[in-house]
Amino acid sequence: MKTHQIIISFFLFFIQSIVAEAATSIVFTTNGRSRYGFDIFSLPINATPNELRLTDGHSVNFNGYFHQTLITDPTPPTQLVYVTERNGSSSIYLDVLSHDGLDRSRKRSILESELTLSQQHLIGGSDAGSISMKDRPSLVGDLLIYVSTHEDTGVGRASWAAIYSTQLSTRLTRRLTPQGIADFSPSVSPSGLWTAVASSGENGWGGEVEELNTDIYVFLTQNGSSRVKVVNHGGWPSWADDSTIFFHRRGDDGWWSIYVAILPKNKPFTVDSVVTRRITPPGLHAFTPAASVAQKGIIAVATRRPNSDYRHIELYDIVSGSFKDLTRAVAPRANHYNPFLSPDSSRVGYHRCRGSGSIGKMVENDLFLENIQTPRPGISLFRIDGSFPSFSPDGDRIAYVGLPGLYVVNSDGSGHREIFPNITAFSTAWDPKRKGVIYTSIGPTFASVDTGVDIISVELDADELSFKKLSIGGQNNAFPSVSPDGKWIVFRSGRSGHKNLYIMDAHDGEKGSLTQLTDGPWSDTMCNWSPNGDWIAFASDRHNPGSGSFALYMIHPNGTGLRQLIHSGSAGRTNHPWFSPDGKYIVFTSDYAAVSAEPISNPHHYQPYGDIFTMKLDGSELTRLTHNSYEDGTPSWGPKFLMAEDVEWPIGEKKCSFEDCQWLAIGNKHDVANIECSG
Repeated sequence: MKTHQIIISFFLFFIQSIVAEAATSIVFTTNGRSRYGFDIFSLPINATPNELRLTDGHSVNFNGYFHQTLITDPTPPTQLVYVTERNGSSSIYLDVLSHDGLDRSRKRSILESELTLSQQHLIGGSDAGSISMKDRPSLVGDLLIYVSTHEDTGVGRASWAAIYSTQLSTRLTRRLTPQGIADFSPSVSPSGLWTAVASSGENGWGGEVEELNTDIYVFLTQNGSSRVKVVNHGGWPSWADDSTIFFHRRGDDGWWSIYVAILPKNKPFTVDSVVTRRITPPGLHAFTPAASVAQKGIIAVATRRPNSDYRHIELYDIVSGSFKDLTRAVAPRANHYNPFLSPDSSRVGYHRCRGSGSIGKMVENDLFLENIQTPRPGISLFRIDGSFPSFSPDGDRIAYVGLPGLYVVNSDGSGHREIFPNITAFSTAWDPKRKGVIYTSIGPTFASVDTGVDIISVELDADELSFKKLSIGGQNNAFPSVSPDGKWIVFRSGRSGHKNLYIMDAHDGEKGSLTQLTDGPWSDTMCNWSPNGDWIAFASDRHNPGSGSFALYMIHPNGTGLRQLIHSGSAGRTNHPWFSPDGKYIVFTSDYAAVSAEPISNPHHYQPYGDIFTMKLDGSELTRLTHNSYEDGTPSWGPKFLMAEDVEWPIGEKKCSFEDCQWLAIGNKHDVANIECSG
């Protein structure tokens, strides 16, 4: 055989091997994330409030940092460093914006002009062969300081978030956070000498989902040395000068407020030598401060005022004790997050939903399936704009729920179909033998054992859409999963006074046959039947009933062989197991990696610490698939490889609809509900 024929044959074999290996897909949901559509905007502080969009409308752009002063002519380009989640992963970008684009007399977006923007990818994606979350970037010369989650702690419920520096000229990366410690929200001092962080210290993460139990530490930016605690109880530090740090905390009166820490100039930093005091008054929430370097005593803050459902950016004058509205007049019905100031304090930046129809051709279309980079070869990973997805047996269709509503769509995004648009359904499962039959639970979620919830089957491909109620009594019957021969359904029910597992006839429901699989004063739930029929995986708090802590277990359908599969740690939560098509692995959501950012810096995620993991059934090869500060959940593993490309919504969908942090609703007339950001 000639050399070129050998090369071609080897190449074809290599391609066939890849295709054979890349035969499956995982689809999961992220609470609220598909509705964010964040871009970074800015406003002048002492001029007509003409809002400028600084980022390009692609994916989600947030947590920006002005690297260069905005001044009058002549001026060099302005540099914006920020986090972006494009191309399926988290990255840090540097955008260079020309002065013409920042003409304050203009009312339209800077990006509607030609040649106003150039972009540089600084770090992220699959750099250095790893996938991770990147956050809170700052530049000191060519030294990039940022948060990353690329190092596994090897300990359950221990955050992977740590501070790193990367020298952009050499790509040399150094970890600045000590091993065994989690650091968040870094801020570099004006001189670049010091970096302050919110740190969990050696205590780790205690399961907080509102305010993390962090302290403020300071260390040398160059190498992380001379690390010392300067504030007990605080987060989101921001330097005004090399001896003044502003930070937030929730006070004993329940109000989030801004505090200041004055560091000694002529002696070592210690908690005892640092003077702290409260700056903003009670009666409103103020958080995520950005200190002015140019104007002493001025800070930009995000606020939530009583009787308001929206967080806005305001300027606070410490001397006069007065607030100045910045964003409310421009976009009153939009949430604005995490302000940052230009070094000359002429402008304030922040991120918010870009809305719809106001930006033009630069904005990417809304996504139904968003491809996510994954460290596991042979798997395509997607975030779906829905909940509780499941694949049809051939992988050609996906069922999901919209909370409310039950829907089915082709896996390429076409053929979107409303099955029951107005019912509250949760969980979906396809019959492996009867084509076009799916199962779901109908009724309230997160409900008591005696709440009216029942399992139904739906025949999608019948001439006339029909459904059959399979469970009886409505005692929280939920999470159906079908045996591979199509004869049986395992589900959870609260009929005994506790949530346990039962098996019933798949065709006739309880009337045909019913067997109790597990029995005890605990909650067994979220069950999934293995492809070979040998195992049923489920989540349970049986190790500590009523604690809210869940681990994964497996049991044979005859009730034998019970064993724990994985537990993230004491008080941890591991849920939503789903077997791989070959039955060798399981995908699930877990707080094994704890939190990756301060929760208040994000919208409301209910549980801002869930990530998607896979592992073998023997507990080996634990692999983290998703890295972000959101709640990922309800994964499903399908038999068909979906091309690693984003799938746009086949129909018009209203975006920028999500909840702000519910724990900020002190004094509100109305509960924080589904909030629209149309500005």
